Amino acid sequence: MEPVHTAVAGPRPLHDERRHVDRDDFRSLMSSFPTGVTVVTSTGRDDSPRGVTCSSLSSVAAAPPTLLVCLKTRGSTLDAIRAREWFAVNLLHARARTTAEVFSSPVADRFAHVPWRPAGTAGLPWLHEDAFAVAECSVTGLYAAGDHTVVLGEVAGVELRPGVPLLYGMREFSAWPVGQAAGTGPTRAPARNGPSPRRDPTGVRAAPH
Repeated sequence: MEPVHTAVAGPRPLHDERRHVDRDDFRSLMSSFPTGVTVVTSTGRDDSPRGVTCSSLSSVAAAPPTLLVCLKTRGSTLDAIRAREWFAVNLLHARARTTAEVFSSPVADRFAHVPWRPAGTAGLPWLHEDAFAVAECSVTGLYAAGDHTVVLGEVAGVELRPGVPLLYGMREFSAWPVGQAAGTGPTRAPARNGPSPRRDPTGVRAAPH
């Protein structure tokens, strides 16, 4: 595997006149862009599982198959990924709203609240009852971006099952509108019994990483 490098932004021009929008305005902007919901997982140096809700997921390339996720730089999940150089992306189905909330909250042991098991050649945590798909990834790059880190991963394996994706947008969860007529909105995803912290599971979209 290629060595992992961290990109450091160079100095800005002396006459840089760029301005930043207000943090709340930026979150409002991003909340208007619905996305799927994932839980990114890995294991720490002590082999204990780590995971966090993340909607900042994107494909990067098909050859080799590469994706990226964005995680809080000071998070324990990113620390585990740095140490292990492997991570898994669990794509949550519409019935997994509570799991998304658990992994975006300050719960002491998030994995005590959900069924999971090791999967793939790297034995990464797979939320097998809450994810309709999981991708096993080896880290190929880490890049600093503000208070987050962009993690590039080459996909080494996938597990796919039929399922309706969980969505997050406009500061609420919903389900992909399978079979609905064009022009109708997504259905609101029901919550299961469990913790229901008032946190935004997207990090920048109004606040889990």
